[in-house]
Amino acid sequence: MAKYAVIGLGKFGITVATTLFEKGAEVIAIDNDETLIEEVKEKVSVAIHMSSTDEKALKSNRVQDVDAVILAIGNNIEVSVLTSVILKKMGVSNIYAKVDSKVHGRILELLGIQNIIFPEEQIGIQIANTLVSSNVLEYVDLSSGHSIVELIVPESWVGKTLQELALPTERGINIVAIKYKEKAVTEEGENMIEDITNDMPGANDVIKANDILVMIGPKAKINELISETAKEV
Repeated sequence: MAKYAVIGLGKFGITVATTLFEKGAEVIAIDNDETLIEEVKEKVSVAIHMSSTDEKALKSNRVQDVDAVILAIGNNIEVSVLTSVILKKMGVSNIYAKVDSKVHGRILELLGIQNIIFPEEQIGIQIANTLVSSNVLEYVDLSSGHSIVELIVPESWVGKTLQELALPTERGINIVAIKYKEKAVTEEGENMIEDITNDMPGANDVIKANDILVMIGPKAKINELISETAKEV
C-alpha cells in the first residue's frame, strides 16, 4: 500500500489527504492546529498534532519512510522553507510543495524541491485554455516542461486511425488514452450510458466523434495544437 504524509491541513491539504485515503492509500496528516486535526482524523489513517519543524517528531512518526510528502504550507514561507530543509536532511526525496507565490516557488526550487504546485496559477491556465478552445476539458502542466490535456476530438480527426494522425512523429505528442461513452444494459434490463477508457490505444484504433483524447507532449506543442483545433469549433 502506498503511504503519504500531508503536512498542512488547509483546504488544499485536506483535499489531497482525504482523496488519497479514499483511493486506498495510507495517509499521515500533520498540522499544528488541533482543530484541523480533529476535523480530518476520521478521514485519514492517522492525524498528528505537531509542528512540521520538529525534526525529532517527524522522525518518530516515520515520515522519512513514506512514498511522498505533500507539503501544503503555502501561506507561511518561513515554515515551508524550514520544513523542506528538514525533510531533505531526513532523506525525503519525493516532495510535492504547494506555493502561493513565484518567489516562494523559486526558493524551494533552489533547495532542490522539484515538484512545485501553484494551484491559483494552474486554475488560471485551465480557465484560459478552456476559454480559448471549448474542446479543452483538462489541462495540466508538468514540472518536466510537458503538459497533459484532455481534448474533445476535433471534427477533422473523426474517422482517422492513430497511425494516420501520426501525432508522435509529426508533433511529438502522444495519445495515452481515449475516453468515450457506450450504450449498455444493466442486470435489470435498463438502458444506460457507460463511460469507457481505452488506456492502451493502438495504431489502428479509429477516432470517433465526441471521443475525448488524453494527450501528453511538450507544452509548446500542446498549446500549438490547442490553438489549431480551436479554429474548428
